[in-house]
Amino acid sequence: MKTKENVTRTIGIIMAITFIVMIINITLNLREFGLNSAKSKANIVAQSVRNGLTAHMVNNMMKNRNFYIKQTKELNSIDDIWIVRSDIVTKQYGKGIEEFSRDDIDKKVLSSGIRAEVLDENLLGQSTFRITIPYKAEVSENINCLSCHAAKKGDVLGVISMVMTVDDVKLTSSKIIMNTTIIGFILILFVLFFIQRLMGPYLSIFQSIKDVMSKANDGDYSGRIQNFNSGESKDVAHWINSHMNKLQTNLVSIEDKIDIFLTAHKSTKDVDPIVDVEHTVTRLADIYKFRKTIEHDENIFDVYSRLAVILEQKFKIENFNFIEADTTNKLTEVVYINKALICDPISDGCRSDRTNTLVDSCQFSNVCDKFKDSDKTYLCIPYSISNDLDFILSIVSNDNEEHERVRALIPLIQDYVDAAKPEIVSKKLMQVLETSAQTDPLTGLFNRKFLESYIDGTLYKGKYNNIPCGVMMVDIDLFKLINDNYGHDIGDIAIKTISNTLLDVITQDDVVIRFGGEEFIVIVSNCTEERLQELAENIRIAFSQQKIQAGNEEFSKTVSIGTAMFPNKEKNFWKYVKQSDIALYSAKQTGRNKVVRYHDSMES
Repeated sequence: MKTKENVTRTIGIIMAITFIVMIINITLNLREFGLNSAKSKANIVAQSVRNGLTAHMVNNMMKNRNFYIKQTKELNSIDDIWIVRSDIVTKQYGKGIEEFSRDDIDKKVLSSGIRAEVLDENLLGQSTFRITIPYKAEVSENINCLSCHAAKKGDVLGVISMVMTVDDVKLTSSKIIMNTTIIGFILILFVLFFIQRLMGPYLSIFQSIKDVMSKANDGDYSGRIQNFNSGESKDVAHWINSHMNKLQTNLVSIEDKIDIFLTAHKSTKDVDPIVDVEHTVTRLADIYKFRKTIEHDENIFDVYSRLAVILEQKFKIENFNFIEADTTNKLTEVVYINKALICDPISDGCRSDRTNTLVDSCQFSNVCDKFKDSDKTYLCIPYSISNDLDFILSIVSNDNEEHERVRALIPLIQDYVDAAKPEIVSKKLMQVLETSAQTDPLTGLFNRKFLESYIDGTLYKGKYNNIPCGVMMVDIDLFKLINDNYGHDIGDIAIKTISNTLLDVITQDDVVIRFGGEEFIVIVSNCTEERLQELAENIRIAFSQQKIQAGNEEFSKTVSIGTAMFPNKEKNFWKYVKQSDIALYSAKQTGRNKVVRYHDSMES
């Protein structure tokens, strides 16, 4: 009802001001009319007195002028009237009876010949109008003042002063103003009543709409328009209430559905639901774009790189690392390092993965003994990707303020990790399948298919480009006798034994490939002829010392090794594989259990 009262009050004030201005205008006009009437009446009386005195003078009846003046005083509204002689007339005829100046006004008019008017207004007392008119000597066809007066034409012979009451005009004006005021007041009341009846429903529904929209502006969409049961107001109330019901119902429905997609979403009463939905839809759109992007990435490292960009650019996190935990094989691997790694999750696993809980250094000092920098704080957050794979996000902060900011972001980060889960699983599976396809199932070594991709993707590129490398062709001597004498299962044991021997002797930068059957290729990176020869001898000796169990019997075997060096300046790897194979053939032909280095004379 506040709007209705404000409108009514405003219209009432406007009408009152208009009415007051009108009354003031009427009052001023009545005053001016009264003064003009008094002036006109005074001029008529003054002219009449002048004409009468002139007639008395012409007819030699000036001795009766006082009677004439007294009769004139008795006229209605004339309070006083008197005549003043000028010095010219006084010198000629004497002072006369009561014909002298009463005040300065008379003297001023006598000296200047200019009429004077004085209004004495009193709001509560009597109001009078004083007029003083000069009589000047004139010469005309009917009157010649110079014939009686020793004066010149235009000289002031005297003045007539008159005081008239104007209370009758004031009384009349007061009656008019009072009547007008009463009529205006009644009119204002009528107009206000009419406005109340005519505009009341519209103002009331406007106020109700204002209240409902005010609540909605504050995020509360439960307001409804009440108590409008007829006319257009009923229709407007119904439409608005219907739209508000739809809006409130849909917002609640949207919020419930959003909770399915977002981990971090939780609407609060102090947030406008529409603004909350807008922010949430924006987040969903960002997550959707992230998910669609990683769907087209080639491998799991690309997915981790995309997630790293989100952490850096969107969440402003500077120091973090990604860790994978194989829950089946109990293996832990750091798969992405954004900054220097200051913990060691590989040697004995990760506490966060083992406990499947958030590890927060601010909750308990030195909670993880693998963290190496006590001046920093850290969060390790585990995410279950699949039954046999966990993903751990390790975040390091420089101070507690940054730590708390990052901790508040954990639910938002989880939304992106959840979006990446299908792609992590898919690309991890592809990685496993690809590894399986490139791995020998018996020994776990790389197979020939891996060798082909390794040659094109690694050997001719990166750190191995133009670096001298060596290649060995390793073959178990008289391997067929093992299968013939002990069976293929013992043969498999022999192959596993040589595989383990090769892995024990070489370094992590070298590559061992099961080339086929009992033949193995070893690629030694960044080596010299001397190192290649030494490494090959170590393999030969180490294998010859191995004991192979065949039931109750043990036996040892030897290997023959052919080596070749290649400068790795051009794509000719298979040429040097052929050379090492020739050297291996030479070792076999010259007694076995030896290392033979290729030289050009062997080509024949």
